[in-house]
Amino acid sequence: MTTDEPLSALFLSESMADLNEGATFLDRLSMEEVTFIRSRGSTIKASRGEGIFHQGDPHEGIFLIESGRVRTFCTGPSGRELTLAYWTPGHFIGGPEVFGGTHLWSGEAMEDSRVMALSGTVVRDLIERMPIFALCLIDGLVAKGKCYSQLVQMLGTRSVSQRLAQLLKIMGEVHGTPDDDGLLIDRRVTHDQLADIVGSTRQWVTTTLDRWQKDEIILIRGRMIVIRQSDTLEDLADS
Repeated sequence: MTTDEPLSALFLSESMADLNEGATFLDRLSMEEVTFIRSRGSTIKASRGEGIFHQGDPHEGIFLIESGRVRTFCTGPSGRELTLAYWTPGHFIGGPEVFGGTHLWSGEAMEDSRVMALSGTVVRDLIERMPIFALCLIDGLVAKGKCYSQLVQMLGTRSVSQRLAQLLKIMGEVHGTPDDDGLLIDRRVTHDQLADIVGSTRQWVTTTLDRWQKDEIILIRGRMIVIRQSDTLEDLADS
């Protein structure tokens, strides 16, 4: 499926190889088959900060990301959010109940984005007409299952400090560019956003990053972070 220049998804994971696994789930299809799928879908344009679907709302179908980035997240009774992942072009969002149900989490555009919506009825018809599409959908659901299994494993077996160190290590791999001071994470990120991913508070993230900066493990430049000691950060993630 043709998309904008590919970017890697971002979520807490033990393995970098798993980050973008689901972005190629339609690669089994021919151009003619992709064109047919496009003819059955509807395009949705979402501005930055706009919700694409909302936790608790009726759920039917899936959304294929064609451009931009979409954050999926859960909201607890207290209003606290846990970011599940940042998804990029090629991935689909809106599972797992593709034929109907209730959204278990929300999807929000992190920048101006374009998604193609396929209703549950259309998805079912495509599966009946094109069995290969069913295989594609299974591939996509497997990738999502691995993503959320990794997240549960990280939340259950690693400390918050380990999760934050692992997240910075992943961000360095995904968004890192060489810098005079080390590896610049070329993505503006707030302490609230980091906290929502690792399952902590903004205050804790700020305090921890300040301590790591004093130890010269990282360097903070406004809303950007430079990794100065990659080996030490890796030790913190594994300790």
